[in-house]
Amino acid sequence: MAVFAMKAAGRGLLRRSHLPNRQPPFQKRHNATSRTKPDDPAGGTAIPVPNTVATLPIWQRLGPLSRGFQAYGRSQRKRPYTTQFVSSLVIYFLGDLSAQNINGDEYDPKRTLRALIISAGSSIPSYKWFMFLGNNFNYSSKVLSLATKVTVNQACFTPIFNSYFFGMQSLLSGDSLPEVWERIKRTVPISMINSCKLWPAVTAFSFTFIDAQYRSIFAGVIAIGWQTYLSFLNRRAEVEEALEKATHQHEIPERMLQKSACKETQQIEA
Repeated sequence: MAVFAMKAAGRGLLRRSHLPNRQPPFQKRHNATSRTKPDDPAGGTAIPVPNTVATLPIWQRLGPLSRGFQAYGRSQRKRPYTTQFVSSLVIYFLGDLSAQNINGDEYDPKRTLRALIISAGSSIPSYKWFMFLGNNFNYSSKVLSLATKVTVNQACFTPIFNSYFFGMQSLLSGDSLPEVWERIKRTVPISMINSCKLWPAVTAFSFTFIDAQYRSIFAGVIAIGWQTYLSFLNRRAEVEEALEKATHQHEIPERMLQKSACKETQQIEA
């Protein structure tokens, strides 16, 4: 009997040793709540290092002005053509007003109207051109990309646009086609030379640091001064042409008088 009891007790001990240890439910919950896990960078709980935080562009750190830039950017993304058209009208209007103020002449609304018509015809093609320039000539070397964009812009866009600007100014003033061509020859070469002093740097800076939706307004601010210069140059050409016409008209009567005097002298001698 004692042997049987010892065998039963041994089998019970062996059975308990193979069973998993059970913990009370409250102890498991206690362990679950009291266990702390370190921050896991893969889980997104790591604190960002200051060097990895992206800095905001300068136009987004200008206080109230930033809201204006952001509103312009949203409008440029939603309605690019309308935004570009209105922006171009404002730029040409301010440029013409500035040019008339520099010349010291009395305000001429016809000149402003001509400037707005020229703006309406060039706003969308100019926008399409710079979008084409931004989407092409993108090489592995940033220096090569910028140099190509600047060169193509100066070689293709600048002469065409300046010829359009001065030619339309002359045509809308009522000049004939030969006079329009004379105006282009008088103004375009010097304007191209002076544009090389400004626009290559502006183009390179724009494609390097300015987002696509803000490039037009950045170039527009610079273009106010440039349009002032173009209007001033066009006005100077108008004055020079008017003086040449007046001189030519004054020389014709003098030549006619000289010819008639010679004829009278010949008749008297005869």
